Amino acid sequence: MSRRWLRTLVVILGGGLLVPPVLAAPPTLSYVEPAGAQRGTTVKVTLAGTLDAATQLWASHAALAGKPTAEKNRFQITVDADIPPGVYWLRAYNAQGASAPRPFIVGLLPEVAEQEPNDDFKKPQRLAALPATVNGKLDKNGDVDCYAVTLKRGQTLLAALEGHQRLRSPLDCMMQVLSAEGFVLEENNDFRGLDPQIAFTAPRDGTYLVRVYAFPATPDAHIGYFGTDAGVYRLTLTTGPYADYAMPHAVRESDVASLQVAGWNQPVGPFRLVRDPHDPRFGTIFHQDWANPLRIRCEPHPGYGLRPPLLPPENLQPPFSLTTRIEEKKGTVRIPFHAKKGQNLTLQVESRSWHWEVNPVVRVLDPQNQALARAEPGKINADVALAFTPPADGLYTLAITDLYGGGGSRHVVLVRVLSEPDYDLTVATDRFALSPEQPATIPVKINRLRGFQQPVELTVEGLPEGVKFATTPPPKPDPNTITLTLTAEKPVNTAFRIVGTVKDAPALTRHARAPLPNFDETTADLWLGPTAANPPP
Repeated sequence: MSRRWLRTLVVILGGGLLVPPVLAAPPTLSYVEPAGAQRGTTVKVTLAGTLDAATQLWASHAALAGKPTAEKNRFQITVDADIPPGVYWLRAYNAQGASAPRPFIVGLLPEVAEQEPNDDFKKPQRLAALPATVNGKLDKNGDVDCYAVTLKRGQTLLAALEGHQRLRSPLDCMMQVLSAEGFVLEENNDFRGLDPQIAFTAPRDGTYLVRVYAFPATPDAHIGYFGTDAGVYRLTLTTGPYADYAMPHAVRESDVASLQVAGWNQPVGPFRLVRDPHDPRFGTIFHQDWANPLRIRCEPHPGYGLRPPLLPPENLQPPFSLTTRIEEKKGTVRIPFHAKKGQNLTLQVESRSWHWEVNPVVRVLDPQNQALARAEPGKINADVALAFTPPADGLYTLAITDLYGGGGSRHVVLVRVLSEPDYDLTVATDRFALSPEQPATIPVKINRLRGFQQPVELTVEGLPEGVKFATTPPPKPDPNTITLTLTAEKPVNTAFRIVGTVKDAPALTRHARAPLPNFDETTADLWLGPTAANPPP
């Protein structure tokens, strides 16, 4: 045998020695089923993704406790009865690191699991009682889910589906209300993003059907109803109170008791407010009789809830927030306010980000009604922000219209006229590599707003024993980046947060936030482990 063939035989027989070993990797998490649970309950969930037997479950709130079961990829989650309702985040993790986070929704209503077969409207899944939240799934092409409910004449059924907007299910859902005979009485899609919602008033006593089907959220060549193993959704069905917005929708915490809540089936108080501890710009209000919590802005300045006519202009001076409506089609909301020469103002008008119906066009008018500045959405279904410096002391008017000439009960806008210096902190990704051999170097960007100049100090919360951090002041080429360096004496695998503080100004405490590109969200809950996430391009 020649040397050449001998070498070839050695390679073939010992080929396993030449192939690099398969390296262990952090788990991935593509969806959670069911995607939520009621407060005060325990639920078994399936984690879909690449998981191993050592995978554990982390949650963004201590009142969510997850532990593995004997079943593959199945975990038991216990939801504390006192946890505020809303969206929380789960990560799967093992010794190699953590997955990207996925949402888990904590609700107020009793929960029901979808039961197949329920495709045929003649054989729907009957819901014994309302209100309820159904955890469903369109798991194959052609799948349709039908639910039967009993209504009295004059009752308003509110049917709201959460799929793509919050859960990022790959579904563009359509929802219909049918008569018992199968006639379509009401239908909707794209009420909140790609998710449908229907408010249907029963014309007579009887059984009515709610039918759900979908098309792909990312259009493709498929023709017909769409389904996929990741097609999870949550469907809330209630004849009770369902909240839409508060008037005002942005207030100081001390003024919360004065809020009026608009929605369906008369959502009234008294309700409870819980501030978001890691994003103090927001809070959640809810009531035990409501079907849903309502997220609002929490402000350090006055907030007003107004319908025309507005407050006298001398009462409106920056900073302030104001919630109002464009009452009629092609209407204009005019908000007069006093400002001072040279003020660094930020004028924000929000509607689509709250799932209301205005695509806002904003103009700043001088006392002679001449436009000094203008802004409109840069893309469809977006809000606007405008920087404005008054050329003189005096009265100015903020004029707001809808880009498409709309007006009506849900053409609501939240206006924020901000003048105080402020800042926020961002990092490029939510996961960073740290080991005894490899320090973690994290650039933290300072976004200085409206002339903010004060020094920002960084600290780190949640570090285990043996992990130390140091900061490097901003270099001259980039005065708005602080470099944070972490070192570890032993392997690390944990959540942590980066906190910015300003001397003698506790109200200016901020958490560094990382983008979650798949969700159009950010998170303050970061992760240190053996591996890092690639930063977005």
